[in-house]
Amino acid sequence: MKPSTTVNRRSFLNSLGALAAAPAFTRDYGPGAPPIRYPEPDVVVLEPAFAKYKIGSAPIQRLHTGTLWAEGPAWSGAGGYLVWSDIPNDVQLRWLPEDGHVSTARNPAGFSNGNTFDRESRQLSCEHGNRRVVRHEVNGSVTVLAAKFDGKPFNAPNDIVVHPDGGIWFTDPGYGSLGLYEGNKGELQLKEAVYRIDPADGKITKVTDELFKPNGLCFSPDYKKLYIADTGATHFKQAPKNIQVWDVLDGRRLAKGREFASMAMEAKGRRIAGLADGIRCDADGNVWAGAGWAEIGEGYDGVQVFSPAGQRIGQILLPEVCSNVCFGGRRRNRLFMTASQSLYAVHVEAVGAHFC
Repeated sequence: MKPSTTVNRRSFLNSLGALAAAPAFTRDYGPGAPPIRYPEPDVVVLEPAFAKYKIGSAPIQRLHTGTLWAEGPAWSGAGGYLVWSDIPNDVQLRWLPEDGHVSTARNPAGFSNGNTFDRESRQLSCEHGNRRVVRHEVNGSVTVLAAKFDGKPFNAPNDIVVHPDGGIWFTDPGYGSLGLYEGNKGELQLKEAVYRIDPADGKITKVTDELFKPNGLCFSPDYKKLYIADTGATHFKQAPKNIQVWDVLDGRRLAKGREFASMAMEAKGRRIAGLADGIRCDADGNVWAGAGWAEIGEGYDGVQVFSPAGQRIGQILLPEVCSNVCFGGRRRNRLFMTASQSLYAVHVEAVGAHFC
């Protein structure tokens, strides 16, 4: 089905999983911009199952802008703040909800990408520049959790999550070592893979290397499934099977890897591979994915929401490619979105499945 170029950008062609073509994004998010008329037009219900998650009076807000490439939002429940990475500028930023104040949390930050918090409220970060995973202790010191596997340095750890047993899972696609913009250019000595750090002895285990470029990852609410976004489709023209899912066995191993959802869509008369980067689950098992289509342009980028069965049910449109998402705030129902140069947020009726 060839999409019309005159259809409103909030339309959605369900057949073939295609998004309708869109005009340029003209909404003003700058200081002093006029308020939008409720309900928020860019939180889009594609299927009835998503309607209950949209709050009629909740606007999308741009909380900060001026970064070069924003990634890795993580909410500190203990501290009551959001931290995220600006990779090219080699800093981690902190946003406070009391007055919207943004400050520098760490500089330099190892060209960090993904961040999260463990069950002791300690921040974990994937450092592109140092090719390692670290834990920031409460006294300000840094503990290196993972730097090598089989005697070889990691490619450039990317995203990270924590299992209830204390195990730390992270992806290692190597983007931070492919050039000078987001890390230090160098050879990738390991096959791109996903790893687990054992909480008892710190042993690192490779859990899968089946993906071309494993990127964002998240557990299902019951931790029985692990979702992983493969960004090879957009960056390296591989097959556009963008989000995969595995069964988690004994909290340590993966089995039965299969496609969960594809970001490919019909546009400009052809099938174009999309990008799902950072992903998070809500308490109902829906997967919220930061997304973008570099070959198409604005009007499609933002967040795509998939049901537990992999059906696209909703979307949040942003004027920038969305890299990562996380649930935070006092009730864990505020969706924070890092998108290119900016940080956005919107309140939803979904609650994050996990503490970060």
